Amino acid sequence: MSNEKAFPLFLGLDLSTQQLKAIIITENKSVVHESAVNFSKDLSRFGTLNGVTIGPGQGEVTSPVAMWVHALDLLMERVLASGVETSRIVAISGAGQQHGSVYWSKSAEQLLATLNPDRSLSDQLIPGAFSIQDSPIWQDSSTSRECAQIEAAVGGAQVLADITGSRGYERFTGPQIKKILARKIWNTRSVLYENTDGISLVSSFVPSLFLGWIAPIDVSDASGMNLMDVLSHKWVDSLLDIAGGKELRRKLKGEPVEGGVTLGTIHPYWTRRWGFPPECLIAPFTGDNPASVIALSTPGDAIMSLGTSTTFLLSILPSETPPRRFTTSHLLSHPTKKGAQIAMLCYKNGALAREKIRDEYAQSSWDRFNRLVERSPPGNNNILGFYFPLPEIIPPNAQGEFFYDVSDPSSPVVMDIIPNEAHPRAILESQLLSIKARVLDILPEDAQPPHRLIVTGGSSTNQTILQLAADVFGMKVYVAIGGKEAAAIGGAQLARYTWWKRRNEGDGSFEEMVSGDPETVTLVAEPRPEVTSVYEGLVDPYRRCEALVQAYNM
Repeated sequence: MSNEKAFPLFLGLDLSTQQLKAIIITENKSVVHESAVNFSKDLSRFGTLNGVTIGPGQGEVTSPVAMWVHALDLLMERVLASGVETSRIVAISGAGQQHGSVYWSKSAEQLLATLNPDRSLSDQLIPGAFSIQDSPIWQDSSTSRECAQIEAAVGGAQVLADITGSRGYERFTGPQIKKILARKIWNTRSVLYENTDGISLVSSFVPSLFLGWIAPIDVSDASGMNLMDVLSHKWVDSLLDIAGGKELRRKLKGEPVEGGVTLGTIHPYWTRRWGFPPECLIAPFTGDNPASVIALSTPGDAIMSLGTSTTFLLSILPSETPPRRFTTSHLLSHPTKKGAQIAMLCYKNGALAREKIRDEYAQSSWDRFNRLVERSPPGNNNILGFYFPLPEIIPPNAQGEFFYDVSDPSSPVVMDIIPNEAHPRAILESQLLSIKARVLDILPEDAQPPHRLIVTGGSSTNQTILQLAADVFGMKVYVAIGGKEAAAIGGAQLARYTWWKRRNEGDGSFEEMVSGDPETVTLVAEPRPEVTSVYEGLVDPYRRCEALVQAYNM
């Protein structure tokens, strides 16, 4: 019986900071298996704290690549022990923590190609397959000097953002490579850049293990490197030269690849050791944020994660005019729809700032906090408040509390204090207006505005916050159903998409494939037009007030 007739299965993996997760789904998106390896608990011998190692250099944060390889060995043992028929898995894809990078040695591809099914991956690949044993990850902040050098070389932060979608960021792979090349040393071990034959992101490292050769990087994750033209999806030679010299193009193993393509079929190692079918397709993996976009939304949607920090992801449909790029936001290429983009906003002061206001002004009670919000009118009697207990990302480095009277929208007045009962609505309105103002700036004039907002994270259970979000953005608000493992689900969907396209001889879009899928979100709030109009009028006053905050913090 063929695999298709035996109900094909699709494996999605998510190599995040703290764990390696596997989710297996059917063609109708039903989850038939979940398992995970927690790095701190299951692989404690590597001595990481929540999957990472700090230092020794200032700002350096890494993860041992050997830990990730061991995790895949252990995860496969758990998948097989569960009774899952791996012979029915027809495609594999997944997600990786964005911005982490892996450095392959000159013997890596030979070791990958000749994997022996009688031995584990870790026995065969550690340490010989890797020129650098500790992979820099997204928490690393040790490359400020390299970011400044790259920005200066192209004409400034805004020019770099115009080309790549982002200004220079310490965690991005381009600055990380430049650090290795320039300093000729990593974590006090003299490991020369010249000894590195290939460079992967975490998202292309994992499929390399399944293919038996070093996989290219997908376009969406590549847009978080400061090396790719975010519109053309091609490496920029001048940036490659700045970051890694003439050899970097070869080390990256080809141009970035689009989602939905087939990289190849699975290496015989996996067939003989773990029972995968020889025809199992390996698709490009993507970053964890783009994978969550795939799992929870379709192009034209927005996702807002209201966790400890706040992340806003806006899928922008293709238009004649490209989205505008800024130094305070990111623009990523969409992983499944060519010509589409994902605008990304990241805020450090999210739930922690809201909880601080709850504790100070609502007696540590969310019920009381919500009542105070609902008692105050939209626009909060012309009071705008800004709350940055931690140095903020947007606006850069802002810290402190700032209050303004915007009864004259063109000339906001600084206030020393505001009524205690005004703080709960003030923090919510300022956090949401910051996003709204930037979305309006980023969207091209001819672009379709987002038509629905999907909210995730801890605050997605707070109906008062959800209703306020609907009113501020003027969009229907939905919450995700079972969105906790969105990145792994998105990876499984990418695997399914590659298999589906192969079955349809390359035709069809991701949206067509998922059109009959069960709904993954549920409607929780609808905008009230008369309230939304109040917030439309507050966008410009908000911008003026934020400019005053930024000037104060310079």
